[in-house]
Amino acid sequence: MSLSRRNFLQLALAVHALSLFKAGTGHADSETGLKFGTPAPFSFDTLKMLAKERASRDYSPPPQPNPEIVKQIDYDAHGKLQYRKEAALWAESGGVYPVSFQHVGMFFPKTVTMNIVEKGMTREILYDPKLFTAGPDHVASGLPASPSAFAGFWVHESRKGADWKKREPWVTFLGASYFRAIGELGQVGLSARGIALSPGTSSPEEFPDFVSFWFEAAPKADDPMVVYALLDGPSLAGAYRFSLKRTKGVVMEIEAALFLRKDIERLGIAPLTSMYWFSETAKATAVDWRPEVHDSDGLAIWTGVGEHIWRPLNNPTHTMVSSFSDKSPKGFGLGQRDRVFDHYQDGVRYHLRPSAWVEPLGDWGEGAVQLTEIPTDDEIHDNIVAMWVPKEPAAAGKTYDLRYRVHWLADEPYPSPLARCVATRLGNGGQPGKPRPKGVRKFMVEFLGKPLAKLPFGEKPEPVITASRGELSRIEIEAVPDDVPGHWRTHFDLAVEGPEPVEIRCYLRLKDEVMSETWLYQYHPV
Repeated sequence: MSLSRRNFLQLALAVHALSLFKAGTGHADSETGLKFGTPAPFSFDTLKMLAKERASRDYSPPPQPNPEIVKQIDYDAHGKLQYRKEAALWAESGGVYPVSFQHVGMFFPKTVTMNIVEKGMTREILYDPKLFTAGPDHVASGLPASPSAFAGFWVHESRKGADWKKREPWVTFLGASYFRAIGELGQVGLSARGIALSPGTSSPEEFPDFVSFWFEAAPKADDPMVVYALLDGPSLAGAYRFSLKRTKGVVMEIEAALFLRKDIERLGIAPLTSMYWFSETAKATAVDWRPEVHDSDGLAIWTGVGEHIWRPLNNPTHTMVSSFSDKSPKGFGLGQRDRVFDHYQDGVRYHLRPSAWVEPLGDWGEGAVQLTEIPTDDEIHDNIVAMWVPKEPAAAGKTYDLRYRVHWLADEPYPSPLARCVATRLGNGGQPGKPRPKGVRKFMVEFLGKPLAKLPFGEKPEPVITASRGELSRIEIEAVPDDVPGHWRTHFDLAVEGPEPVEIRCYLRLKDEVMSETWLYQYHPV
């Protein structure tokens, strides 16, 4: 985009006004009680200029209110800091989706400034302790009114629904650059991030922050709500535009401009973060009473050449990073395919967790979908990261302009027409009734889908299986005896020596016709 000198100077002045903007006596909303600072010009171009200018300077962390007070706002104390829904932005008029705010605390100590955008002008939404339910005896009452003690925000269902104050928010931004949304099944689960910096590497992982947000109203429920964000961290700064659309789930169209201050060992674009403890694939004996515990059970990839891949997740004994090289990927995501309550038996309803799918807009070139799996012994830790890593090094001074969508649904938005993997099970290999040989593992992989349901009577698909090392044997294929059309399983033994991981690949075909997506699995011999 070219700019005349006059327009450039106007833009520079707007950036200067925005970067130096200070809250002052301004407008108060008589309906909600919200107070606003003095106005300043705003646009996405202005925000990108501000991010670029920040990246040219040394990093300065966002302000934190009195740390001695904030660290006392523990889980219980934070739970008592409920935002008053009647004071939500657009609770009574304006945008159809009200926005409420979250307070800083022990787990979210950094402040975030909140701003409203109307007709090209922005005003800061001023923090006031009275916006929260805690009374004068609460530890947070000792915090000053400035700097802001906001840490994040929730986007609620349409205010035209009488029960919007009681329903689950459909979008949440809270902590570093994390955000998440409910899927079509009404549950939150995995999270996304604005950026991931060097997870699973020798370098300490860095967590940049969204330090400011700007909200633009959605006039009608069918319209997207727009949120702008300024990202800042020691290694980079960035400007984001989120177009949030409430569908049967949630669809976010995201534009980002990134400006690197430093070299970054591994730049993770459109990262997704989830929890996988154990599933039917593998579980330590009596480690937990529940059959499965996970927010996601696999990584799905739609490659640039059109192959659909399903990679079941692992909980390894040490951090593992897997790279799936690609060019111009069509998409990737972390999915929760197992939707049967009895497979979890948990009141938190893991079977309703959303799947999240990243859809690149434009050509992302060469790189890799990278999967980082971190050991965990509990469900409280997010130990899975999936992201796109460009092939070219992320060097200081480099810029990135990105566009993509994140779909929060029950399933992939563009599922393969082929049969899909629905379960992966491991057991001892060898022949029943005989001593089980050491170092031999049996794999049972289930596929389900229309191509298999349409097989002529007497026809069997052929499993095509390869392993990076070891010896395959006892390869068989059969229809699962549950009277479900198109439900087949292949099982095989793998004999392998040594502890190094084994990469296994499998798909089903009938003569020259591919019948299923590709199952990939990283086996860790024990």
